[in-house]
Amino acid sequence: MPTRVLLSVKPRFAEAILAGTKTYEFRRALFRRLDVDTVVIYASSPTRKVVGEFTIEEVLSLAIDALWKATRSGGAVDRRYFEEYFQGRDTGHALKVRRARRYRVPLCLRADFGIDHPPQSFCYLE
Repeated sequence: MPTRVLLSVKPRFAEAILAGTKTYEFRRALFRRLDVDTVVIYASSPTRKVVGEFTIEEVLSLAIDALWKATRSGGAVDRRYFEEYFQGRDTGHALKVRRARRYRVPLCLRADFGIDHPPQSFCYLE
């Protein structure tokens, strides 16, 4: 059965994903389970709400230079931000957004998911 993850994303990137201008979400660490197909987006501070979700078209795990070349047009960041984000890493990951959907009403972690604290990076949802 496919798995969903809750991903903490900066509000500006969450908005860009939901607007369709960010088609790759970068990650330094990736989930271990291979059956993850949906990302539920938690917009971090100051928003602090679950604002939408997207399905994953593919996951790229590449050397940093190769990842930049493959994703630069859809990453919604400049080269400097990209390099700073992946500083010290040999490999980076990018989730290709297939279909993003904004929730009409943002959800609360505690009330709607039973989660007390937002994940540092991600957590699996059952």
